[in-house]
Amino acid sequence: MLIKAKELKGYSLKSLDGDIGSVNEFYFDDQYWTVRYLIASTANWLSGRTVLISPYSLGDVNRGAEEMSVRLTRKQVENSPSIDTHEPVSRQYEGQYNGYYGYPNYWGGPYAWGVYPYIERDRAKWSLSASKKTGTDRHLRSTEEVTGYYLHALDGEIGHVDDFIIDDETWAIRYLVVATKNWWPGKKVLISPKWIESVSWDAREVVVGLSRETIKAAPEYTDKSLLTRDYESGLYGHYNREGYWVDELSAV
Repeated sequence: MLIKAKELKGYSLKSLDGDIGSVNEFYFDDQYWTVRYLIASTANWLSGRTVLISPYSLGDVNRGAEEMSVRLTRKQVENSPSIDTHEPVSRQYEGQYNGYYGYPNYWGGPYAWGVYPYIERDRAKWSLSASKKTGTDRHLRSTEEVTGYYLHALDGEIGHVDDFIIDDETWAIRYLVVATKNWWPGKKVLISPKWIESVSWDAREVVVGLSRETIKAAPEYTDKSLLTRDYESGLYGHYNREGYWVDELSAV
């Protein structure tokens, strides 16, 4: 299911034995644009302490009840390694975190989830994706931080990042929602991270390899748009690109 990051913000987190807080934002890596951690606010439970929840622990997303299930106990979350979200998440911390929960390192292979293109939730297979190699030291970015970044086409500015569309099965960021109201009134469009040419984290700019006119003529996205495969196929067809589902099926 595809769902907006802003919609997920505030969802209740239900552990195996009770509430543990709510969704605040997400950390994603800047190579695969895949969510690595959900940043949870524990409100009054752990004196407002912020904790990270890996997609390996996440269960179903219930949009009607605005809640997400977490396959952990409250005690496991309480005893998890502390994190200061005002500081960058180090690879050393991630190794400690994965060791605590027994999770495989996502950087231990050539795909978004190590040796798998999709997140593997079968613990019996996790040893296959474990690796002593550290891989490239990818940087983790927060969705809150990147919201508001300016978006530039090949021939000029086109708007800013307004939101993110997340796939709650693979936890890949499928699209950036781009608000173009400063260029032409009111329209929002979707841009795949695969079309990004470069990102200047210091200048808060994202550059895509598309022209402004091509983006202007793209299918409009609204809060009422249904992100069906037909809609996505039409979007990719407009940009003359192959869908991400084709790439991922070929990698399986």
